[in-house]
Amino acid sequence: MHKFLAAAGIATLIGVGYGQAADAATIQATQVRAQKLIGSDVYDRQNEDVASVKDLILDKSGKVDTVVLSYGTTAGMGGKYINIPFSSIKFDNNRLTVDETKAQLSAMPAYQLEDSTSGAGEGAVPVTGGHASGSSTSH
Repeated sequence: MHKFLAAAGIATLIGVGYGQAADAATIQATQVRAQKLIGSDVYDRQNEDVASVKDLILDKSGKVDTVVLSYGTTAGMGGKYINIPFSSIKFDNNRLTVDETKAQLSAMPAYQLEDSTSGAGEGAVPVTGGHASGSSTSH
């Protein structure tokens, strides 16, 4: 009985903190899974396959900020990574499209997914986030 009451209390707190349980239990029509985006082809307005999604970059609040595209690769070789704002990606007829042309994408500077000077992009947690592990200090 105590376990049931504790579970009911936790469920109430979760429901209050995160909205309706039905929303949390099922993916919504307005949502998309990252796994389905990464690796997807990206088309321009002329219906040409111009790139593919390499990665998604999240901001500190956890929202997708940037989409990293793999551009100019042939059989997995060559090319470069470029980045565009997530808001530039359009979901059109179950495909990803952008308004930029091949020439505009080609002119974009290369995007580095990892920064060896700061460590950004190398681990699962941002370099500035979290707590130091294994360190103890006495005051």
